[in-house]
Amino acid sequence: MKYNPKFRPAAQTPEQRAWVLAQMQAVIPSLKAKATAYACHLYSQYVAGELSWLQMRQALDANTAAC
Repeated sequence: MKYNPKFRPAAQTPEQRAWVLAQMQAVIPSLKAKATAYACHLYSQYVAGELSWLQMRQALDANTAAC
């Protein structure tokens, strides 16, 4: 596996990113409880490796600010 600097060492694979997301949702329940369809889509993109955590959060924050 080639190291991708876009993700932290503990989030290099989709399985690891899914675990990171689950842990964040456990610590911050509103990430799951208040998740819109758009947020779920961004979560999926993060797990798939299409977005970093920072990119996902920026997209969520931009969407929230636009409302």
